[in-house]
Amino acid sequence: MAFIAVQALAFVGAYAVGRPTWYAFFMIASTAVTAYVLHRDSFIVAAATLGSVLMVALGLPLFLFVARQQPAIVVEKAFNPDVHRMLYLGIYGPFLAALASLIFGIPLAYLFAEGFAGQQLVESLVDLPLVVPHSVAGIIILFGFGSGGAFPNVSVLGSMIGMILAMTFVSAPYAVNATREAFESIDDRLEYASRIHGASRWDTFRRVTAPLAVRGIVTGGVLAWARAVSEFGAVAVVAYSVSFFYPPAGGEVTAQHAPVFVYGTYLQGGLAESGAVAFILLAVSAVIFLLIRHLTSGSSTTGGVV
Repeated sequence: MAFIAVQALAFVGAYAVGRPTWYAFFMIASTAVTAYVLHRDSFIVAAATLGSVLMVALGLPLFLFVARQQPAIVVEKAFNPDVHRMLYLGIYGPFLAALASLIFGIPLAYLFAEGFAGQQLVESLVDLPLVVPHSVAGIIILFGFGSGGAFPNVSVLGSMIGMILAMTFVSAPYAVNATREAFESIDDRLEYASRIHGASRWDTFRRVTAPLAVRGIVTGGVLAWARAVSEFGAVAVVAYSVSFFYPPAGGEVTAQHAPVFVYGTYLQGGLAESGAVAFILLAVSAVIFLLIRHLTSGSSTTGGVV
């Protein structure tokens, strides 16, 4: 806690005097000194110092981004109907992609945990989207599902379906891998005990395996949703603008996925306006993320056999 307090004070000081570079070094040095005073252990000092470097890289740009926002522009964008549609699409679309990743990814994750012949090849295929450049992922989706693809009668280019496919392609590995780790952490003896007491394979999964893995499944869904929210390249290629049913309007509207909308705002309105939109998106995403974490922690999850 002392390390975090020192880092927070350093952030405030950095912005107040306008010398974030010097205060970034000050934060690292002060963390090392604090660790030495509290523990007098070279290993702890080294760990705290190296960890503070990462905290600077992650926290300082975020702090400066928030601190330099112009409240008037943020308020203006918060009441902009185009931003409202962007937020709705930017949350709803990734939710569908995360849901699809879980529906089809949970069975695959279970098979990975059980093991089967040729598993390494399938695992490599699942993990491939993690290393594919984002724009290339969009092109792959168009080749696979666009004109002349697997479903020639389904409109993919510039459609909601295409956007969901692009998001699912890049986010599914997170859902599968997190769920697989949850299944692998379960003691095999619990499933064995269920089976020898007469439970079927399906009942064992429903009443023992899935409840024990629920936190990992939720984590996989959250990671998949977060990855889909942040996707730009694949969505820009497949569905730069999409039409969808928007409840407040009572009909179809056309909007862009959040990262695409922020990029367009940057090109048209500059850094201040795009920063305000990004700030609103970041705030909404953080609230949703924290709410999900709260609802799925502690007593909110089964965490055991039901």
